[in-house]
Amino acid sequence: MKKQEKVPDARALLAANVLKHRMQLGVSQEKLAEMAGFHRTYVSQVERRVANATTDNVQKLADVLSVPVAQLFEVPSED
Repeated sequence: MKKQEKVPDARALLAANVLKHRMQLGVSQEKLAEMAGFHRTYVSQVERRVANATTDNVQKLADVLSVPVAQLFEVPSED
């Protein structure tokens, strides 16, 4: 039987992917929050794994980042 690899928890995956896509979009945490209709500190909390994002808020982030929701929970590639 194969040893199963440990997959990062959902909050860690979301944090890493929001940060990655935000940087690719070239916007600050404050700007992303504004675009998604959040308080300016919320994106920071998501990226630091402090906030436990609701499905509705994950959808808003995905929409603003122009990615499918599922992409925000993918294990980041090591490139």
